Amino acid sequence: MRWRFPPLALLLLSLLSLLVEGASGFRICAYNVENWNWTKVSQSRVLHTLTRIVGRCDICLLQGVKDPDGKAIKKLLISVKRATPRYEHYKYKEVSSKSLGNSPTDMQQYVFIYRSGMVSVTGTHQYEKKQSFVRAPYAVQFQSNKTAIEKFVLVPLHTHPSKAVQEIDRLYDVFEEVRQKWNNTNVMFLGDFHASCAYMTRKNKKDIRLFSRPGFSWLIHDKMDTTVKDITNCAYDRIVVYGKPFLKGITVNSAKVFNFLKVLKVSKVKALHVSNHLPVEVMLKSSASLLQATPLLFLISISAIVQYFLSAL
Repeated sequence: MRWRFPPLALLLLSLLSLLVEGASGFRICAYNVENWNWTKVSQSRVLHTLTRIVGRCDICLLQGVKDPDGKAIKKLLISVKRATPRYEHYKYKEVSSKSLGNSPTDMQQYVFIYRSGMVSVTGTHQYEKKQSFVRAPYAVQFQSNKTAIEKFVLVPLHTHPSKAVQEIDRLYDVFEEVRQKWNNTNVMFLGDFHASCAYMTRKNKKDIRLFSRPGFSWLIHDKMDTTVKDITNCAYDRIVVYGKPFLKGITVNSAKVFNFLKVLKVSKVKALHVSNHLPVEVMLKSSASLLQATPLLFLISISAIVQYFLSAL
């Protein structure tokens, strides 16, 4: 005998699945894709791997992008849209910085790819103070009614290895600038800081205001390995948030390194074709209204389904 659900039960199940999906949290990711350009995106295996990584995230910061004409990112966006039927009611968009750097042969962009049905961009700001950074942060303010913290600022940084300590310290100046610009202290710093091993030691922490000033929480810890190669064990890539309100809006212990080699069953050789780095991520808590609505709808849906089965007996 084949069971067939009535239209009301199917509708309730559909709504329930959307709410549970939203209530599961909001994922922010950061990934140094190392020289991401048209040549890389043209390699089908590389594109497939990055598509699976980006498709997990509500916002994904990509660093090391060398795509001034935007063609490589456009192709990635198309690939992500096609590969994520679960989120077919969302559209993927991107917001990018200009090409940044001191060398004409190594100009890079910060690129945010985000689900427009989950979050929107309310402002962007390119830090312009000269001689502070090789690739100055490109801050973006996002807003979402799906998260407990509805409005927050993401500040990316891909440091120059030889200037890692100085550039991480200068993030405090960027914090002050964006805080005043948007009157918002819900600020998250993320990216490849080179904040480990030879580039940043324990002794260096006293010279970095994101360690010495109160209010900053480092969510990716020193002992987390964000690299692919066995010869390295370094927490280069980091996520740092400011303030207790923002910290309370983050799911406890959700900040982690996403080892896609194990989860997606990708070989080390194939992973290195994308990057020597692993993505880092963190989950924001869902909005209170969403969490409150889910149990009620769940009970209504279960009740409707049970009544249907009982009436069929």
